[in-house]
Amino acid sequence: MKSWQLCKVILLYTTATAIACAVAIGQQPGGMNGAQAPQGQQPAPGQQPTSPAMPDAGMPGTQNNANQPSMVDQSFVRKTMEDNVAQVQMGQMAQQKSTSDDVKQFGAKMADIHSQLTDQLKPIAKELGVSEPKGPSKKDKEEIARMQTMSGPDFDAEFIRAMMKYQQTDLKGFEDEAQTAQDPNVMQVAKMDEPVLSQHLQLLEQMAQAHNVTVESKK
Repeated sequence: MKSWQLCKVILLYTTATAIACAVAIGQQPGGMNGAQAPQGQQPAPGQQPTSPAMPDAGMPGTQNNANQPSMVDQSFVRKTMEDNVAQVQMGQMAQQKSTSDDVKQFGAKMADIHSQLTDQLKPIAKELGVSEPKGPSKKDKEEIARMQTMSGPDFDAEFIRAMMKYQQTDLKGFEDEAQTAQDPNVMQVAKMDEPVLSQHLQLLEQMAQAHNVTVESKK
């Protein structure tokens, strides 16, 4: 074969090989068909992006504690329901033992309001895992027993002092829970009943003046 014909064959073979290589490279990963999507472009359907910021749901330490009840909310509900029992009993006692109309009326109001508050808290207490109190606290039982031995103005004065302490303590607790409660139902109750407790405290201050009862102001 002549030399120029041989050169022509070699040139055609080389060109064909180059074209075949270019096509093969374009179909391999890393070519245009397998190239990484530009930044901001969504991955193709079926592809799951990986990120170190997404913890494995099965890894320890990733459990969500959002459903755990707040111990502060539980304590608030437990104490409020316990105080309610005592105030209902004291209110009923005032209706029986007091000789003053305003004290009797206030006692009836206390018995009614705190019974309603207990009913309001019962379903919330159940959700929070708080058991209903079986009675007043030990300290409140002692106070109730002491009031049972009194009558007339002495009873009125002791009743006003006791109820004043309750309202001051409860109002502070309701104000705090209205701002910091984790459970939305507890927060709603605290916000709704806070103004009622404030009104009761104002009535007690007026009664204290009317009956010449000195009450220590609780800051």
